[in-house]
Amino acid sequence: MTSAPLTPAAAPLAPAAAPLAPAPAPLTPAPLDREAGYALLAELAGPAATATLAGLDALAPGFPDWIVTSLFGGTYQRPGLALRDRQVANLAALTALGGVDPQLADHVRYSLRIGMTKEEVTEVILHLAPYVGLPKALAGLRVATATFAEAAADPTPAPRPDAPENPETPEGEA
Repeated sequence: MTSAPLTPAAAPLAPAAAPLAPAPAPLTPAPLDREAGYALLAELAGPAATATLAGLDALAPGFPDWIVTSLFGGTYQRPGLALRDRQVANLAALTALGGVDPQLADHVRYSLRIGMTKEEVTEVILHLAPYVGLPKALAGLRVATATFAEAAADPTPAPRPDAPENPETPEGEA
């Protein structure tokens, strides 16, 4: 009895590849404003961002710049949502995701810095309980509570949301 050879049979040649489809119409360029990204991060995070970015850059060179440019200089620069609305979405997404306590704490701080109240931040997280589950909502509330305590102990004033971006110096004053 003879057995079949162990080498695979030659596969038939594949037909020639179809020509590539024509390129789509030009796409709308995404806003990527590195300078605006760093300015927004400074507004949201304050001076703590510099140390965090430096530490991350030491570990993963270029990665923090990519984050700031694409996220704060890109996604955040899109029209359609106010910064407060973006923060509500971030609080909800991070609470729902779970396991991202440092990022959730950052966004709780950012929310406070742009003028959201502790009650509003709490309500966003509490509102999620029926959707994401009690354990994730409770974990989010734990992070928020600790962040509120840290913010209360921090003597650095948060920027006022109603303050003008470029206050003018009255004439005659330098």
